[in-house]
Amino acid sequence: ASSDATNIETRMIRDGDDYVINGRKWYISGAMNPDCAVFIVMGKTDPDGEDIRRQQSMILVPRDTPGVEVRRAMQVYGYEDHSHGGHAEVVFRDVRVPAANLIGEEGGGFAIAQARLGPGRIHHCMRLIGMAERAIELMCRRAVARTAFGKPLAAQGVVQNWIADARVTVEQLRLLVLKTAW
Repeated sequence: ASSDATNIETRMIRDGDDYVINGRKWYISGAMNPDCAVFIVMGKTDPDGEDIRRQQSMILVPRDTPGVEVRRAMQVYGYEDHSHGGHAEVVFRDVRVPAANLIGEEGGGFAIAQARLGPGRIHHCMRLIGMAERAIELMCRRAVARTAFGKPLAAQGVVQNWIADARVTVEQLRLLVLKTAW
């Protein structure tokens, strides 16, 4: 589904007091963490529903439920997500969980996803700005430590301009993210 929750293919069909889940999640963040015992799964409970934003629901699925297969670790957009345990492809085959595991109401999954996306995007931007800050720090250390043509790189005008441009760009991005978060 990527970032379009209406494209979700995973099905969650009500069967008495349970939901039966079938589908594949290209990645679930944190699924490779050895402490991860429960997945939050979004799937279609009403795939033919008229309102495409009310077709999806979210449910808690214990990792050890029969039919759950954590297939492989993977990178997402170049990140392995080691700090959270890592992303993983997860397959659900006739996974049966109690209807009581439903998060919120049936058909409320899209609204839950949308409420989480905004803050999540801001978090990603902040993390990337932190990475850019680290890159500038490393660039400055290298400029001081490395000598070329008889003087430190830090003493050369072109290198000073590169560092200044990077500093200004990161500061502009930081202010843009703060304004967006406001």
